[in-house]
Amino acid sequence: MLRMICFLMAVLASGLSIADVSAVYDFDTRSEEQRYQNLIAELRCPKCQNQNIADSNAPISKDMRNAVYQMMQDGASNEEIVDSLVGRFGEFVKYKPDLDSRTFMLWATPAIAVLGGLFVVAGVVVRSRRAGTSGPALSKEEQARIDEMLAKPDQNDNG
Repeated sequence: MLRMICFLMAVLASGLSIADVSAVYDFDTRSEEQRYQNLIAELRCPKCQNQNIADSNAPISKDMRNAVYQMMQDGASNEEIVDSLVGRFGEFVKYKPDLDSRTFMLWATPAIAVLGGLFVVAGVVVRSRRAGTSGPALSKEEQARIDEMLAKPDQNDNG
């Protein structure tokens, strides 16, 4: 009886170990497999936050990986595959969106920020040079007092 229970436990445990096997795709060449890996690494999961479909466990990512594989098997080019997924899920699935009227600010913002920072730094430098680096001049009495203080030995020094 104990053997039967152990056998059933082993069968159940082995079923659990293969329950979460990811899909395995067959490719004719190593270059096709590399192309597939590059494509799924460049496409973002619409459900996950900033995770590509290669790393995502979301069901939508699995569907997208299957779609990429199927389109590759049908002879689609990389552009056709990406365009198909963009048409289905939107521009969000691309990590590097194309430059057009909708994405202009996305691409221009870093350049605008750097140029703005350079103008602020240039303005501060020009203002500081115009103002001069020297403070107000000391009167002759103040300068004489400072010279006298510097000339006297330190009275607190016991050395």
